[in-house]
This record gives sequence, C-alpha cells and structure tokens, in this order.
Amino acid sequence: MEEKKKLPAKLMRDSRAVKSSFVLPSDTNTHRTLFGGKLMSYIDDIAAISATKHARTYTVTASTDSVDFLHPIKEGYTVNLESIVTWTHKTSMEVFVKIFAENLLEGTKVICATSFLTFVALDKEGKPTIVPEVIPETREELFLHNTAPTRAETRQNRRKESERFAKEFGVVKPS
Repeated sequence: MEEKKKLPAKLMRDSRAVKSSFVLPSDTNTHRTLFGGKLMSYIDDIAAISATKHARTYTVTASTDSVDFLHPIKEGYTVNLESIVTWTHKTSMEVFVKIFAENLLEGTKVICATSFLTFVALDKEGKPTIVPEVIPETREELFLHNTAPTRAETRQNRRKESERFAKEFGVVKPS
C-alpha cells in the first residue's frame, strides 16, 4: 500500500445512513418473524453505505463482529436500521448498526438487534487505502468511539483464532 498523507478527519454524523422496510410475508420464517439472514443482508448493506460515505471510495466487508438478536421483528412491522462509522484505523473502519422494529399502527418501537462490522477502504486497483479519522460529537457517538479500541483488540484476537481454525481445518490437498 502506497503511503499517503493524512486525510482531514470527518464528523461521525456525516457517515450516518438510515433504511426502513416493511416486513412482508416473503421476508419471514415459520414464526412470521423476519428471517435472520434477511436482516444480516440489510445490516451489511447499510454498513457498506456508511463506510463508503465516510471513505468516499470502494469498501469491502472485512468482518462482522456479531449480530445480537434481542427481539423478533414481526410480519407487518417495519424494520429500521441506522448505521454510522464509529472508529477508524489506517485503512479500516468500524461501523455500528442499530436495528429496531416499529409497529406503525401503535407507534411503538423496540431495539431488536445491534451489530458491529469492519470495512476496508480500497483504491481503484483494489488495494487498501487510507481513510480519514472520525470526530464524535454526541454522547452516543463518544461512547461508541471511546469503546472501539477494546472491540478492535477483541477483533484482532478473534481473527487470529479464525486463522488458526482455517489452518487446522482447511482444505487438504489430494496426494
């Protein structure tokens, strides 16, 4: 990766993305709640939007820390996602996604899931490229930003473990 001069930092709020969708019968499982895989697709999509807004270049998903399903999202409700870049490293960005369900007829909302993902910025040749730092402003942004280094360390340890598993259980070449 070619070394570049430091880019000007950007406000976290400038990477915010919001997405809402009705939960239709074709989106649900036998319990008439949103398929987990469908939600995971929405999460990756909106996180990619935030990462790209922040980096203003191509981005790819490097990892999903977790998707913690807290409450089911019922058919007929809306699923609402909000994402924001919370922290950056040299070429990578941590994106937080908050998911809630809304019963539009009653006007009630509940947090249904949260997720952290990591994206890497790529230049036109597909090589990792420098990303700007983020500037938190609100209490929520400060909390997410200040707790990010601990998540980054956990992520690095988990990646080492994944590499160990891949080496142990990887494809065996025929003799």
